[in-house]
Amino acid sequence: MINVLIIEDHLEFAESLQQLLSDTEMIRVVGVYRNAKDIVRQINAYKPDIVLMDIDMPVCNGLDGLRSIRAANLDMKVIMLTVFDDNERVFQAVCNGASGYLLKSSTPDAIIEGIIGVYNGGATMTPSIARQVLKIFSAPYQHSTDMQNLTSREHDVLSLLVRGYSYKMIAAEMNLGIETVRFHIKNIYTKLHVNSKSEAVAKALQNRIGK
Repeated sequence: MINVLIIEDHLEFAESLQQLLSDTEMIRVVGVYRNAKDIVRQINAYKPDIVLMDIDMPVCNGLDGLRSIRAANLDMKVIMLTVFDDNERVFQAVCNGASGYLLKSSTPDAIIEGIIGVYNGGATMTPSIARQVLKIFSAPYQHSTDMQNLTSREHDVLSLLVRGYSYKMIAAEMNLGIETVRFHIKNIYTKLHVNSKSEAVAKALQNRIGK
């Protein structure tokens, strides 16, 4: 029996998912919650085999929940739920230790197969995300002198980008205006010689920044 803890803020989807998994002989839903605020306590209480967690949620999102799990040194398989594949937050979630992700539009069979596959040691993700992740983790530690050119504030902004923060979230976390955040990120791109958030995050991860 595969014990699954669901963290999903959309009530109707959470109920449908719970019903689907409860009707599957191999899977048992041990709990359903609306955000990841108390994820560590819930894992310790329910002892799930897999956490099925939405990426985008109010109060505490899936990336924050994933970081809490890793900070608590819990050896937990986490599958992220998302509306879109091949986006920044999915990429960052996988880079930060998720076992993969499932699209909310996936067929019932695909969701069940994905859970069983991860339980058996596999991973569930599209080839595009897999290629990005493999490109990073197949590379050795890279000490880039470009990182030394970042100011302390820029380094903090980059660390939050790696953790999946949006521009708005960075502004709130660092008590900055949104345009100031955009200014810092533009400077980060210039100093790291990159042209996108994915490239900046990849370079940061290769230099062990933000994890």
